[in-house]
Amino acid sequence: MMNLPNKLTILRILLIPFIVVSLICYTPQNDILRWVTFFLFLVAILTDAIDGYIARKRGERTELGSFLDPLADKFLINSTFLCLTIGKFPFRIPSWVTITVISRDLIIGIGFVIIYIISGRKTVTPNRLGKLTTFFQMSTIVLVLLKFPYFRLVANSTGLLTIVSGSGYIWREKSITDNTDIEH
Repeated sequence: MMNLPNKLTILRILLIPFIVVSLICYTPQNDILRWVTFFLFLVAILTDAIDGYIARKRGERTELGSFLDPLADKFLINSTFLCLTIGKFPFRIPSWVTITVISRDLIIGIGFVIIYIISGRKTVTPNRLGKLTTFFQMSTIVLVLLKFPYFRLVANSTGLLTIVSGSGYIWREKSITDNTDIEH
């Protein structure tokens, strides 16, 4: 039986195509789509906060949830960043920031697979810096959707924080591969 936190995570995943379509179809003449995107994105990030809270509070953490939750975050953030970089939206996230965010997530994903192959460990524990990075990434999206005039300052800070947290992840997790003998 699927618990409430996992259902909320699946809802977040199901919202992603609607967010992407509303951004792809956006035009300045159809500004209502910006507000549709904003509302859908807000619902998505609220489900992220609520599902984590419920899972911790009720002790309903599951293996499925520990896999789906970060995956939902990655898909949500990466697809929205991409749309807000290459789409028709008047405020655009700088390309280098989007490339950095997507690259970090690809490196973490590949690292997860390598760690699993080497050690059999199925989870990568997020740290505070990673959570702060996700917060900044989500905040960047919100500020762009709200057409906040100084969003580039936050976006550039997000890019730098993404680099730092990605480097920290690599440094922290490399001990797994350093301490494991691989037979050739």
